[in-house]
Amino acid sequence: MRSRREDPRRALIEVIQRLGRATQLHLDERHRHFRITDIVIIATSLLLLLGAAFDVYHARVLYQDFNEIISDMYSMHDHLVGVDTDMGSITANMKSFDDHMTHMDSIAARMDSMARIMPQIRGNTQAMAGEMASVEENMELVRNAMGILDSRIHGMTGGVVMMREHMSQFARPMAGIVPFMP
Repeated sequence: MRSRREDPRRALIEVIQRLGRATQLHLDERHRHFRITDIVIIATSLLLLLGAAFDVYHARVLYQDFNEIISDMYSMHDHLVGVDTDMGSITANMKSFDDHMTHMDSIAARMDSMARIMPQIRGNTQAMAGEMASVEENMELVRNAMGILDSRIHGMTGGVVMMREHMSQFARPMAGIVPFMP
């Protein structure tokens, strides 16, 4: 019988088969790693895009904030120009005030003089108040006299009315004679 001898080709075929299986496993493993690498690359790309979007958003917010700051600085500059003008006016007014303050010595001297004269004025005013009491008494007498005079004139008014009536009665007969008198 023929011994079973192994066919040298068979060993070669088995080695090639093992090599093919190993190569296929290696290719499958490599394909799986490529897929994982692709997922990691896509995830990283998405994270980078998200980070870039946040960066663009923050850059835009920063740009708007800088624009507001610049606008506020222009406004502040305009107000400071007004303040500068006002400060010039205040300085001029302070100089004028200082010039007027030099007259305070003469005003203080006059106030001192007035303070010395005021007791005399007070004394004179009190004396006038006493005299005014006398004048008031005299005025009360005059008022009473005017009341008496008024009542007498009122009494005379009745007498004058009666005299007028009497004169009218007396003048009636004379009215007829007067036209004939030369």
